[in-house]
Amino acid sequence: MKATQGTRPTIFIVDDDSAVRDALKFLMRSVGHPVETFASAQEFLNGYSDDRAGCLVLDIRMPGMSGLELQQKLVEQRAIVPIIFITGHGDVPMAVEAMQAGAVDFIQKPFRDQDLLDRINQALEKDVANRAALGELNAIRERLVSLTPREREVMDLVVQGKANKVIAGDLNLSQRTVEIHRAHVMEKMNAASLAHLVRMVLEVGELK
Repeated sequence: MKATQGTRPTIFIVDDDSAVRDALKFLMRSVGHPVETFASAQEFLNGYSDDRAGCLVLDIRMPGMSGLELQQKLVEQRAIVPIIFITGHGDVPMAVEAMQAGAVDFIQKPFRDQDLLDRINQALEKDVANRAALGELNAIRERLVSLTPREREVMDLVVQGKANKVIAGDLNLSQRTVEIHRAHVMEKMNAASLAHLVRMVLEVGELK
């Protein structure tokens, strides 16, 4: 399932109740949100691609795969789509569990349309932030891949705080060669400073 709506975020609605799906689809369209509805968690999972911006409005209780089980599968896939759970009376403990697993919010039935729309707008803002952060992490990983094996060795020692002279000794290189490799690392990583380089390496979990 690829984006067909340009860069506009889509509201994905998963609920086994057709009346709820239809009502929410009408509500989303009334405020200009692209919307897609699914009758089951499996139907959504079969078609969803995480490169699509938006948020997921998900019924917590459904036959077959529950909303919580769908959330767990999305977590396993490292999907970043923000989830808002729709809960019935007595489902609050499950909703709290869902929040602990990364859901952004839950809303109890019956709810006011505006309350749901407010939560959706907040979730869409979170999705924008998530995707920007993910884009930055991917860019850092691409820069890391561009390093030669020797540059990577030098970088690993630089971010550990070792001086050029020490690195030269560790790698049996001249200090001048280390300086050249270090300059290449800073350029390829687009690092403004040593602190910036360390922060980027930390962000992608590559600090040894």
